[in-house]
Amino acid sequence: MRITGITTHVVGTPWRNLTYVQVHTDEGLTGVGETRMTGHTDALLGYLREAVPHHVEGADPFATEALVRRMKYGDFGRAGEIVMSGIACVEMACWDIKGKALGVPVWQLLGGRVTDRVKAYANGWYTTERTPEAYHEAARAVIARGYRALKIDPFGTGHLELGHQETVQAVALIEAVRDAIGPDCELMLEMHGRFSPSTAVRLAREMAPYAPAWLEEPVPPENLAALAKVAAKVDQPVATGERIHDRIEFRELFASGAADIIQPDLGHIGGILEARKLAATAETHYTLIAPHNVGGSVLTAASLQLAGCTPNFKILEHFNDFADAEIKNVVKGAPQVVDGYFTLPDAPGLGVELDTDAAAEFPQQQARFDLWAEGWEKRDPDKAGPK
Repeated sequence: MRITGITTHVVGTPWRNLTYVQVHTDEGLTGVGETRMTGHTDALLGYLREAVPHHVEGADPFATEALVRRMKYGDFGRAGEIVMSGIACVEMACWDIKGKALGVPVWQLLGGRVTDRVKAYANGWYTTERTPEAYHEAARAVIARGYRALKIDPFGTGHLELGHQETVQAVALIEAVRDAIGPDCELMLEMHGRFSPSTAVRLAREMAPYAPAWLEEPVPPENLAALAKVAAKVDQPVATGERIHDRIEFRELFASGAADIIQPDLGHIGGILEARKLAATAETHYTLIAPHNVGGSVLTAASLQLAGCTPNFKILEHFNDFADAEIKNVVKGAPQVVDGYFTLPDAPGLGVELDTDAAAEFPQQQARFDLWAEGWEKRDPDKAGPK
């Protein structure tokens, strides 16, 4: 079996474009992969146009390791977000092809099942007015759908520091959410790399009464010493990793002991096997894995394949019940959350199929998502400050 080419499909919304890559073979099997770029979709498509004739066409989709190595190192330049995301889409699609060819789900090829279901946490649910009353109502709606975990960034446009009034408001929002969901649900606290170490530590102490399940990216991701400083001074678990795009770059993070939970994005870190290798390394450090997952249903399905065979898998993020829920229609067999959990898929490959006709109804947009603009949490670029 050989790869004959790829086709790309961009599904657009005002705040995110989702890129789907179909890999085609000479035996008629087609696999699909996905990533979500933030402002770099055209750059990704441009990279793939160059990479496919150089590295992908004519390749054996079963020789995934060789293909990833060729794409990562064959151009000599250091692979960053765009290259690793392109690799991820092609790599996922190859696993989809392999599973279909062998008649088994991908998790079966990566070590076999260690769980039947995967806990989900909701994100994208707080696209409402930024008041305690509105957040309380929105959080109750999440729990009413069966979720037992959810995540929130209550810090407005905070950057490095957060003033007294903004701190009071953030605490009030978290208090309202905790009251809405009760004491037994997990509440993940997202910080989006906003703060200096001292501010992050202060805010962690302010939020402690509401029992955050973790502190996510309390400081910008470039400085691991700053992250270690926070980790040494807070009681809550620290989560990070969505903006690290090469599993090798996690080495220093593990060595620092600064993270309790790592959050690689399968769509940015080179795909399923790269993430599985990273999870195995994390396991040797007694570190959990909870992938960043803000894409669509193909990326969710790929993350579930990882979850199914990974003993230290904690929980999976899910946006698509609350933000752009209609994009689930572009994927046949889209994973669904029932009573707070995904069921591990049993269908061959990734267990999903891209509906290209449905995808065409969501053309690429000039998607924009600025975490430093007023109203960013609404995920409406027209209401998120000046362009």
